[in-house]
Amino acid sequence: MQLQNLFSAAEESMKKTIEKVKADLAAVRTGRAGTAVIEGIKVESYGSLMPINQIASISVPDAKTIEIKPWDSSQLGAIEKAIQKADIGMTPINDGKLIRISVPQLTEERRKEIVKAINKTAEDYRVAIRNERRNIVDGIKKAEKDKLITEDDRKKAENEAQKVTDTYIKKIDECIALKEKEIMQI
Repeated sequence: MQLQNLFSAAEESMKKTIEKVKADLAAVRTGRAGTAVIEGIKVESYGSLMPINQIASISVPDAKTIEIKPWDSSQLGAIEKAIQKADIGMTPINDGKLIRISVPQLTEERRKEIVKAINKTAEDYRVAIRNERRNIVDGIKKAEKDKLITEDDRKKAENEAQKVTDTYIKKIDECIALKEKEIMQI
């Protein structure tokens, strides 16, 4: 029973890692307008820092434009300043009612840099998954040492831990491959 708890805790952690991968990849700019690029930007509003999506509606009217319409028009300047400060490689245009951001086309060189960066990030997440496997294996060895399981049980459990690890690393690789394809698409 102890091994089952060990596996379920590790798998839960691995699932969270996959969710983090997906969230990080959603925020990567691809040359196509998307709200994830700016949603996390914090704006100085009413004396505190708030995510942009909590003080304004964000929309994508076409593939090359992001529009931000604050619920309180007095926040336009603060939003514009926060976007410029975030240095996302795009310039906000304030027309007095809303802010428009034109998403420029990515150069081939920039696309390759982005792909290299997401691959580096992916490796960090793979390491996190492998660390979970190590935790499982440590727990299995401790269970064997405490005479809770036999050597054969240990070997079976270690093989199972490796299979689970391989499954989650494959999921990370699939997410990365999809994002690479999206980035390299013109």
